[in-house]
Amino acid sequence: MGHDHSHSHGITATGRHRKRLVAVLGVTLGVVIIQIVGAVLSGSLSLLADAGHMLSDAAGVTIALLAAWIAGRPASDQRTYGYQRAEVLAALANALILIVISVVIFTEAIRRFSSPPEVQTGIMLFAAILGAVANLVSLLILRTAQEESLNIRGAYLEVLGDLLGSVAVIIAAAVILLTGFQAADTIASVLIALMILPRAWSLLRDVVDVLLEASPKGVEVQMIREHILSVAGVTDVHDIHIWTITSGVPVFSAHVVVEDGVLNARGADQLLDKLITCLGSHFDTDHCTFQLEPASHSEHEEHQHA
Repeated sequence: MGHDHSHSHGITATGRHRKRLVAVLGVTLGVVIIQIVGAVLSGSLSLLADAGHMLSDAAGVTIALLAAWIAGRPASDQRTYGYQRAEVLAALANALILIVISVVIFTEAIRRFSSPPEVQTGIMLFAAILGAVANLVSLLILRTAQEESLNIRGAYLEVLGDLLGSVAVIIAAAVILLTGFQAADTIASVLIALMILPRAWSLLRDVVDVLLEASPKGVEVQMIREHILSVAGVTDVHDIHIWTITSGVPVFSAHVVVEDGVLNARGADQLLDKLITCLGSHFDTDHCTFQLEPASHSEHEEHQHA
């Protein structure tokens, strides 16, 4: 016997904060244009690297917005969960873009170490400060929403990296201005590349967990098992599955063995209500499925999972 507590998947976490992403996209694109022009005029590789990173952020936000729209399409017989996993694929694309950008920046910086070009620090410093201010604004826009969605978290981490990159460019400009040490620009470029990689790896690891249907972070399967077993009439629970469709959409299913006398119409309904209430208090999900099995049937079950 299966019981689906809720058949509505609802809007995804990214979709709920779409306006925030649009605002960040507008701010980011505006600064990218200014930084690219500033990099060309000043000859600064670190400023160009920061602009390239921000451009990848803009691409990532665009992908996230597109994915949020796709994920909102209704489910069908062929895709029973709809297109909600599109958001996870977008987060995967963001992580890969970050890795490629960092490698390109690092390679160009190494090439420049032998003969660093002269940099116009005035333009470089102005564009870097403008980028830092814009990144601070974007961080404030995304600060609360990033806890709910992988895509928004990816955008938040990218903007945070941009802020650090802008600070690195500002420091490099100040060093060149005060000491004439032109290689400071190239060193800042390497630092920007090195800052990108850990964030990309963190996002990639979270995406892989979702695609491999790992249990959501903070969820203890054994604790959930113990709470289900504490419900009156339950004798055993097996084939527990806990996974995430996309950010903010966890799913739970389990086979629950109950006393034979419980499985009448009224008893089964009351038991399911208790199980759903119990699960809801310990695992935040609107989509849970229980298969109720009489104890006398348990010997026919092959337990292949937890």
